[in-house]
Amino acid sequence: MLTVSFRLPYPHDQTTVEELIMSRLKILVCLALASLTASAPAAPVTTQGTGVGKHGDVIADVTFESGRIKAIDIRKSNENPILAGKVFTEMKDAMVAHNSADIDAVTGATVSSDALKQAVKEAAAKAGVTLSGPVALLKRTPKVPETNVYDVVVIGAGGAGFSAAITASDAGAKVVLLEKMPSVGGNSLVSGAEMAAAGNWVQKKLGIEGDSVELHYQDTMKGGDMKGDPAVVRTMVENALPAALWCRDVIGVEFQEDNLFFFGGHSKKRSLIPKGATGLEFINKFSAAAQKRGIPVITNMKAEELVRDASGRVTGVKATMDGKAYTFEARRGVVIATGGFAANVAMRTKANPFYGDGFKTTNMPGAMGEGIEMARRIGAQAVNMELIQTYPMCDPNSGAIELIDDARFEGAILVNQEGRRFVEELERRDVMSKAILEQTGKYCYAIFNGEIEKRSHAVTHHQDEVEVFTKTGILHKADTIEGIAGFFQIPVDNLKATIARVNEFAKTGKDLDFNYRSRFVDLSTGPYWIYRGVPSVHHTMGGLKINPKAEVLDALDKPIPGLWAAGEVTGCTHGTNRLGSNAYADIIVFGRIAGAEAANARQE
Repeated sequence: MLTVSFRLPYPHDQTTVEELIMSRLKILVCLALASLTASAPAAPVTTQGTGVGKHGDVIADVTFESGRIKAIDIRKSNENPILAGKVFTEMKDAMVAHNSADIDAVTGATVSSDALKQAVKEAAAKAGVTLSGPVALLKRTPKVPETNVYDVVVIGAGGAGFSAAITASDAGAKVVLLEKMPSVGGNSLVSGAEMAAAGNWVQKKLGIEGDSVELHYQDTMKGGDMKGDPAVVRTMVENALPAALWCRDVIGVEFQEDNLFFFGGHSKKRSLIPKGATGLEFINKFSAAAQKRGIPVITNMKAEELVRDASGRVTGVKATMDGKAYTFEARRGVVIATGGFAANVAMRTKANPFYGDGFKTTNMPGAMGEGIEMARRIGAQAVNMELIQTYPMCDPNSGAIELIDDARFEGAILVNQEGRRFVEELERRDVMSKAILEQTGKYCYAIFNGEIEKRSHAVTHHQDEVEVFTKTGILHKADTIEGIAGFFQIPVDNLKATIARVNEFAKTGKDLDFNYRSRFVDLSTGPYWIYRGVPSVHHTMGGLKINPKAEVLDALDKPIPGLWAAGEVTGCTHGTNRLGSNAYADIIVFGRIAGAEAANARQE
C-alpha cells in the first residue's frame, strides 16, 4: 500500500489542486512500473566469444540471464572430438551450473579447455556479466565393483591396447580395458597414424614394385643401427600386412586408396595413410568395435600394481580411481599397453640427460612410463632406455608435431636462419633433428609452394592448424620469395640462391648437395608457405623386453607367466631410431599377438 501526502498550493501558485493530483498520479504510475521492472528477471542476452584451441578457433554463443550463464552453444570447433569430448559436454555443463569459466581443465585436453574458458570469458565481458570464481569439480565416478573378475585385463586404451582387447575378446575371453586418462586413444590418437606394410594393396594399385617383407626388415634394422631385436623385428614386418588387412576388413578402418607416405629410412613408398591422416580414424573404429563386443572400457582408472600368485604368475591388477582402490582379477593374464615415457621429464633425464627439460614433447600427457615401472617392480627387464627419438619439425610453442609437415614428404625444402639447406629432407628423424639443433637458434624453416600443396594437400588437410600457426606467427604465406624471407628475416639473396639451386636439381633429378632420395619440385612460382619447426621428444625406443610372442621377460630372459606387453611400452623393436610409420605396425601387430596369447593362456 502506498501513502502519499499532497501539499496544497499557496495563494500565489498558479497550479490547481486537480492538476497537482494528476501530476502526482503520473509519478506514482512511473514509480510502480519501475518497481515492477526492477523486480522482474532481466531479459536474456546472447554474446559471442572466441578462444584459440589446438586446431583453430573455438567460437561459442553464450546466453546470459539475470547475470548468470544460461546456455553455451559451441558454434565452431575443430578440436579432436575424442580428446575434447568432455570439454564440450561435462565442462560446458559445469560452467552453466556454477556460473564460472574457471573450471578445472579436462586432463589431456588442456588447450581445448582453455579455449572454451577464453570464449566464455570474452562473451561475459561483452555482456557486462561478472562470473563466479574458480570451481573445483567433483569427479564423476562410474559404478565399478571394488573387485572384478575377467579372463584378460588390458592396461592402456591406445592402438596396442584396443588391438589386444578386441583380439582377446574375439578368441572367447572376457576382457576389460583400463585407461587412466579421461579419454581413450593416447598417442595413437594424435599420431599421423601411417602404417608401414610391405606388399600392401595400395602399392599394387599405384604400380610400386620391388618391395618385400625382407626389404622392410632390412630397412628397419638398418634404421635402428642394427640394435633392434632381430626376431621381434621380423615378427613385426611379417605380420604388418595381415594387421593392416585386419584393421581394414574387421575393424573397419578406412585408408586412402590412392596415396602412400614415403618416410625417411624406408627404401620403398609403403606407408598406408588412414582417412583424415590422423589416428582419429583408428581410435573411432577401435572404440566402436570394442563397444560392439561389449568390452568395458573404464577411463580414469589408473593401474598401480600387478598382482601375482604364489608361483609368481601375474593374476591381476590393482588400480585406483579418485583415490578409491579397485582390484581386477585376470584369470588368464594381463597385457600392458601403456605407452612410453616421453612426457615424463624426470624419467627421460634419468635415462638420457640430453633429453631433459630442454625439450618439449609431441606426446600426450599420459605418456609417463608407469607401465614400465610397474613391471620392473616384479622383476621385468627393461632395455634400451637411453634411446630416445625426437621428431624434427614440431610446434615451437607446444612441442606438438606440425601436421602441415606432410609437405616435406612431397618436396618441401628445409633451410636455416641463413636461408641455406643443411640436411636431406627425407633423412632419418634422428639425423635431421641433430642437424636442426646444430643450426642458429636450434630451429629451421620448411618452404613449399602451390605445386607441392597440390601433391601433399598439407594445407587442405590441416586448415585448422594453418589458422592457428598463422595467428601465432609460426607460419606465413606469401606470393613471392621476398615475402617469405622478409617475414622471418631470412637473408633474401641467400634464400633465392638456395631455391635456384633446388630448381636445377628438380630439372636434373639429382640432388648434388644432400642426395635427396625423391624428386624435387620446381619452386620458381608461388604462392609460398613457410613454417618454423623445432625438434621435440617423440618416441622412447626403450622399454620392457619381450619375445616374438609379446611375453614380458625377466632379467634371465625368461617369460614372466601371465604378463604380455605391446606398443611403445616395449623396447625391442626400433633400436636407436624408429622409422616413421613403423609405430602403428608395431602396436597393432604385437597388440594382436598379446591379446591372442593371453586369451589362450591356461586358466587357473
